Amino acid sequence: MRGPKVNQLFTIILTGLSGSGKTVALNAFEDGGFFCVDNLPLPFIETFINLSNKTPTTKKIAIGIDIRERKLLTDFSRTLSALRQKYKIEVIFLEAADDVLIRRFKETRRPHPLGYKDLRKAILKETELLSYVKQEADNIIDTSSMTPHQLRKFVAKKYLNKGAGKMTVSLVSFGYKYGIPPEADLLFDVRFLPNPYFIVTLRAYPGTSQRVSKFVLSQDSTREFFDKLYPLLNHIIPLYEQEGRSYLTIGIGCTGGRHRSPAIVQELEKKLKDQKLKTSVTHRDMDRASS
Repeated sequence: MRGPKVNQLFTIILTGLSGSGKTVALNAFEDGGFFCVDNLPLPFIETFINLSNKTPTTKKIAIGIDIRERKLLTDFSRTLSALRQKYKIEVIFLEAADDVLIRRFKETRRPHPLGYKDLRKAILKETELLSYVKQEADNIIDTSSMTPHQLRKFVAKKYLNKGAGKMTVSLVSFGYKYGIPPEADLLFDVRFLPNPYFIVTLRAYPGTSQRVSKFVLSQDSTREFFDKLYPLLNHIIPLYEQEGRSYLTIGIGCTGGRHRSPAIVQELEKKLKDQKLKTSVTHRDMDRASS
């Protein structure tokens, strides 16, 4: 006899001890293309999954539930058994050592959801209440030794088939006279380079034009700058990737953001693309009137 039909929708149910990293893990699933919802009441889970299964564009969902959903303590096994008759369900249970959980709660200064004044007592009680939920888990992850970045990386590698090279390096040219881009992770000031603004035949052209770019890139100071910049980026970009980041924003600034910084960004993008890195480029101030 054939078993029950299992639909194509893949569902992760993410649960575990408060402070063990559920929000971090759920964000990693969302970044990996899962449709995610947190703190969904247990009676609504089956309805939500049924509706998601009818949506052609939704193939993977992740649902976060924790001790705040009190029906989790009484109806979880029954609900899970019914869902597994129709869908591919994987339950992930996150936990951590008591002392680690206490430290995390003290660092964030957030109260434990059980409301106990004694934090250790609250953790012990939650561990007891969720013990049978843990027994239903397909995968138990101890996050005691993981930083948030390491947990995101773990989720990406194990569940999302993502490795190195997925980060996008965003390059932004800008003018210091208009302010530093607040999104920049790294800033490089190229105002030491000769300024095409002071050359009458170049002033009207942007840094992306061939004549301005040729002038900027032909300078000895520019070549020396790249000779030092490329080894630095080759060293640190993989380290940022290892931290599980989705974006790294590099700001290149000159006085007005019209000539030197766009030329540098354009050349830098070529170099990064040669290394098979994903890039995006924004020339924030290039179209402004002044240099």
